[in-house]
Amino acid sequence: MSKQKIEHDDDDDKIRIDKWLWAARFYKTRSLSKQAIDGGKIHCDGQRIKPSKEVTVGLVLTIRQDLDEKTVVVKALSAQRRGAPEAALLYEETEESKALREKRSAERKAGLGSYIISDHRPSKKERRHIHRFQRINLLGDTD
Repeated sequence: MSKQKIEHDDDDDKIRIDKWLWAARFYKTRSLSKQAIDGGKIHCDGQRIKPSKEVTVGLVLTIRQDLDEKTVVVKALSAQRRGAPEAALLYEETEESKALREKRSAERKAGLGSYIISDHRPSKKERRHIHRFQRINLLGDTD
C-alpha cells in the first residue's frame, strides 16, 4: 500500500477571525490582529467580537486601521497567508466604504494646507514665540 500525501485545504474549514485577518493581510501578525479585535477595532454587524469568532463567507466586517475605516464582505476563507493579490481575493470592500474613505482622505489632505511646515528645527527664540503663542491661545495669558 503506498502512502498518499493528503493535502488539507483550509478554505472549507472554520477559521478564527484573528487568523483570517492575518491571512487577508489586514495585519502583519496574528497577535496584532488579536490586539485590534480586543481593542474594539473590528466589528461584525455593529457588534464587538472576540478573536475566537469563526468567519463565514458573506460576513460583513468593519475594520478600523489608523484613521481609515473599511467595511468588507468576506468572499473566501483561508488560513494561509499568501501574497497581496491573492489576499485581496478573500474580501471585497463595499462601494459606500470606498467612497467614504476617499472623502475622508481628501478632507485630511485639504486640512494639511493650513499647517506651516518648516525646513529646519526652531531656534531658541522661535521656540519661545511658539510657547508664548500656545500659552496665549490656551490660557489667555498675555505675559
